[in-house]
Amino acid sequence: MDTPPANAVTRLLLEWSDGDQEALTRLMPLVYDKLRSVARRQLRHERAGHTLQPTAVVHEAYLRLVDQKRVRWHNRAHFFAVAAQLIRHILVDHARSRAAAKRGGGVRVVTLEAVLEPAVIGDLNVLALDESLVRLAALDPRQAQLVELRFFGGLSVDESAQVMAVSSATVKREWRTAKAWLYRELRVRT
Repeated sequence: MDTPPANAVTRLLLEWSDGDQEALTRLMPLVYDKLRSVARRQLRHERAGHTLQPTAVVHEAYLRLVDQKRVRWHNRAHFFAVAAQLIRHILVDHARSRAAAKRGGGVRVVTLEAVLEPAVIGDLNVLALDESLVRLAALDPRQAQLVELRFFGGLSVDESAQVMAVSSATVKREWRTAKAWLYRELRVRT
């Protein structure tokens, strides 16, 4: 792959900035291989089995570049810096959409507070909660006990503090920590 002269790319970028859409048509063949190289390098850092291909990433980047309004291109380096940033955003957007699909897409979201209230036990995978509690008990038995008292027993902060022989402030702190840990665990498992 021959690298086009930087001044030829810069000249076309300046013409494109001045409104010459034909300059973009002449520019893309000059920068296409370099954009593929940038996309390929970015994709090397992705997980195995990533579904995007460098060509698809470049084509999406092209579409986003065409939509760039009021960009005053300075030179070839400026163009490739913007292109690399666009490629990164494309990969992030793709990862977010895949993560959202894994989390259920349109499934109703239940807040952590709601999950840890006995009234919504039907919305909770109790087996997953139980497995998570077993893991929590291995890490912090007192927090696991607190979840049992608050969630399964329905005890208040003060009642839990009495049972555990600790202060209410300790229960509140431990409860926040346990909920955060369980929230993370349950999100990973579902």
